[in-house]
Amino acid sequence: MDPDLGDIENGDVLIRAGRIAAVGRGLKAEGVRRIDAHGMVVLPGFVDAHTHLYVTTMRGQFRNANGQFFPVSSRLARAMQPNDVRVAMYTGALELLQSGVTTTGDFFDNVLTKEHGQAGLDGLNAAGIRAILYLGGPDKTTQHPIDLTQLAELAHKQGADARVQIGLAWRLPRNREDAANWAMRQKEYDTARQLALPIQVHVSGEPGPMFDALIQRGYLYPDLTVVHATDATPAQLQALEKAGASAVLTPVSEHRVGYGLTRLDHFLSVGRLGLGLDGNALAGSADMFSTLRLAALTWSGATRDEKAPDPRQLLQLATRGGAQAMGLQKEIGTLAPGKRADLQIVDLAALNFSGYGGGDPAALLVYSAHPENVRTVLVDGRPVKEDGRLVGVDAADVVEQANASARALLDRAPPPQSQARIDGKTSR
Repeated sequence: MDPDLGDIENGDVLIRAGRIAAVGRGLKAEGVRRIDAHGMVVLPGFVDAHTHLYVTTMRGQFRNANGQFFPVSSRLARAMQPNDVRVAMYTGALELLQSGVTTTGDFFDNVLTKEHGQAGLDGLNAAGIRAILYLGGPDKTTQHPIDLTQLAELAHKQGADARVQIGLAWRLPRNREDAANWAMRQKEYDTARQLALPIQVHVSGEPGPMFDALIQRGYLYPDLTVVHATDATPAQLQALEKAGASAVLTPVSEHRVGYGLTRLDHFLSVGRLGLGLDGNALAGSADMFSTLRLAALTWSGATRDEKAPDPRQLLQLATRGGAQAMGLQKEIGTLAPGKRADLQIVDLAALNFSGYGGGDPAALLVYSAHPENVRTVLVDGRPVKEDGRLVGVDAADVVEQANASARALLDRAPPPQSQARIDGKTSR
């Protein structure tokens, strides 16, 4: 994925002190541990540039007509206790790592208390994933302010090399004529800029007016990322690019909630463009390969051109592009000397890869790969997945804790009588 180094067949990656020291063929090093990746593909870890991991323990509750995402997730979110947040974040982050995702941008918009905010940070840290935790308000509405005191406290505590950094999860007023709400949002924006924190902003629901407000009020700048914006116009994207801001697209979730088709070809003018899962539970899983596949198929289907999607370009969006969108391009996104040793190794010795005779593996990965094919994952040069298993993790125990938390949520916030509950015991 590095434009200068290109692909290296039968190559080596030398890692020292958590960073890539060298990339090439026949590298010599004494006293190092060796990972044999013969017959495999080594590539940067995926970057899930926008997600909501606190909804991990709501999986399976979004049943379309009998349980739409926004009302269900909002109802359950209000019932979450700090430990529920920690469990959801931890479990979701482990699933990402299991799937080859080494970095995530978590838009945490369920910070009910300071304890909830700290629990979210603790869950990400415990999992061992690289992340920016974008701290938001207590719900998806814009009626309540973000706890700027906690935002500042967490920002001041983080070190420059912290694996989990802090940002602002920002939303615009639903009522764009509400002067008091704009003043609240302005204070949040100004605080984040004073603290030099990155900002992610949702542009969905009524994306046109929201995007226009960002432009007209001068909010676009290099550390701001516009998320979703599926229907952005060329003029809006031109303004984004001129300001040096970035964008993140979430193809699977847009399709699932009926917000439209994500046409990557409409966003090719954006220099800093990444992809996000928008939450493992909403996307169905942490499978970035499926996201790439859906994006490619939507592109070729909409244009009626099989050759339109470039598989290598899609892989770049999920690695280097995501890093650029999150402002982390100096640290991650490519396998280049000096960068963090965040990588994944995909084992091609699998039935779903059978029949591959060689050549550029980009199309093979985009159209055929699954998370189960990811054999090894490193973050900061430390194995978090080896031989197809998470390191130091009792997966069965993690699943049971997540399921117990999910059951407790449903008990605390039961669905309306009109919505059927199916948990293996009752159905009404």
